[in-house]
Amino acid sequence: MENLAILLLVIFLVAMPMAYCVKEGAEEVDEWFDKLPYAKQKVTKLHFFFHDRFAGKHNITAVRVSHGPDTDKSPTSFGLVFIMDDPLTERMNPTSKELGRAQGLYAFSGRDELSLLMSFNLVFTTGEFNGSTLTVLGRNPAVPHREMPIVGGSGVFRMARGVASAKLRSFNMTTGNALIEYNVVVMHY
Repeated sequence: MENLAILLLVIFLVAMPMAYCVKEGAEEVDEWFDKLPYAKQKVTKLHFFFHDRFAGKHNITAVRVSHGPDTDKSPTSFGLVFIMDDPLTERMNPTSKELGRAQGLYAFSGRDELSLLMSFNLVFTTGEFNGSTLTVLGRNPAVPHREMPIVGGSGVFRMARGVASAKLRSFNMTTGNALIEYNVVVMHY
């Protein structure tokens, strides 16, 4: 009986996130690809704020999951890896309307300079892009304005490519909490 309860809990936990997934099956995707040669390319511009929280009693959105043997001695935190599920909001205020989540990981990948490898999905949970995603994969150097590539997407953003420009708006040296402003330009069909 206990195993059945655990199985049902796992099924529930797996099914709940799917509420935001694309509702099309393989046949609908095949039909979409058949029409692709006749589709007009679109450009979509998005603006939102990314809230990365490492500290606090509640609402921590990024956690350390791994590190290298010398990470604690490294001036660049080389080898440190975090998993994130950060809210994306309409405004700088963390209580403003949530548009989605940034889910993925980032790793401190620069030995001699502070830079990160970013690999995450922008998961949209409201509005016209609800259920769609954009995938960001690239280098994130420690400079005021950063640019990372959009390498794909799903739903409305199927076959997406573009650029995510990020600007650090605030950073708490004590907690590590950060607020980043994103401007995204993406081409899709």
